[in-house]
Amino acid sequence: MTDKTGSDFRCGYVAIVGRPNVGKSTLMNELIGAKVSITSRKAQTTRHRIMGIQTDDDAQYIYIDTPGFQTRHNNALNKNLNKTVSNTLQSADVILFLIEAGTFGPADEQVLNLIPDDVPAILVINKTDRVKDKTSLFSFAQNVTSRHKFAAVLPVSARKRFQLSQLEEEIRNHLPESEPIFEADDVTDRSERFMAAEIVREKIFRFCGDELPYTSTVVIEQFEKKDRLRRVFAAILVERTAHKAMMIGHKGERLKEMSSEARQDMEKMFGVPVYLEIWVKVKSGWADNEAGLRAYGYE
Repeated sequence: MTDKTGSDFRCGYVAIVGRPNVGKSTLMNELIGAKVSITSRKAQTTRHRIMGIQTDDDAQYIYIDTPGFQTRHNNALNKNLNKTVSNTLQSADVILFLIEAGTFGPADEQVLNLIPDDVPAILVINKTDRVKDKTSLFSFAQNVTSRHKFAAVLPVSARKRFQLSQLEEEIRNHLPESEPIFEADDVTDRSERFMAAEIVREKIFRFCGDELPYTSTVVIEQFEKKDRLRRVFAAILVERTAHKAMMIGHKGERLKEMSSEARQDMEKMFGVPVYLEIWVKVKSGWADNEAGLRAYGYE
């Protein structure tokens, strides 16, 4: 436990929620200054409740990146993801409701309706750097704030780090006075094994894009941790044989590229050399099977 104490020290859980692809993972990574939540342009990249931890002299922020609330594909996987979002909202000290500047649709409304009235919620309008007419943001914000009593409203750009220090200050105002929960140098509560799977999964989304159905996942079959080496053996699970060929690519080139980039990211995160092997396996129906979800790490 860190020795940061005092009556004015604040610590609490900050849930980041919103529809898919509004920039939740990017925002958390930028706020804590480390990449602990994977990102891509494909919806449903984040599937787990992931904590990112940032400790300053007077506060510890425990950010919780949640899956985007799903309104499509009514299978067991999406029901599991939506349950994760709902449970996180109930246990948070502060909620960041993230929306995209100039866009507020039925999917945003569904997430907003889940936010409890008794938890301070900050409306975070992201991607403001893409809006040419900045004066339009005022009326847009007024429209959204008429639907819920927000503790504060802040326009930001997560990628450009615009107003993130102001957002952090606003969050601190609503955190409870408490001693820190995690060590000062912790950046996530997740294990290296978990992060290895997430890194490989990110490469799938980045290299395959819309070609591959969202139901692909990654299982770490073996993870060996030595002082100056990590040996990682991962399996990518896909629904069909055709998806397997798509993942491997012509003469295995796509899989080689994914493996190379994933290994480099792991070495950067773990701080040691990594030996990585990846296979692709066909496992039909795993995303619509409760037992299968539990077996592959979905709480």
